[in-house]
Amino acid sequence: MFETVVVGADQSATAAEAVRRAIELVKLTGGQLHIVSAYRPEHFTTSGGEELQIGSGDLAESVLADHASRARAAGVEAHIYARSGDAAEAICDVAEEIGADLIVVGNKGMTGVRRVLGSVPNSVAHHAPCSVLIADTAS
Repeated sequence: MFETVVVGADQSATAAEAVRRAIELVKLTGGQLHIVSAYRPEHFTTSGGEELQIGSGDLAESVLADHASRARAAGVEAHIYARSGDAAEAICDVAEEIGADLIVVGNKGMTGVRRVLGSVPNSVAHHAPCSVLIADTAS
């Protein structure tokens, strides 16, 4: 049974649907929900030559807080992870760290040129340390 479930999330409707489905699954199994959001820090150089790094970690934390609030409203406790870097890598890393049984991702990016060139669901499916559920979030 899938008792430790990781779901990737951002501010998109696709991610919200993936999180909703992960919450429903965890409710059925009585398991644990772990929500991961990745962000990429931006690097800037000032006119004085000083290099600054400005991250979108605050946005990731806000997105995670919103998803965790929805999970709590559904009666599910959620653990949250904001990670700097590639989304698929962050999701797989957390899944490996916690010994997840299942990763849930939405199917955004699974068609057209992104399917060939790569997408988060494709990358997770190829590198996950556990089972993967790619939820149809378009219906």
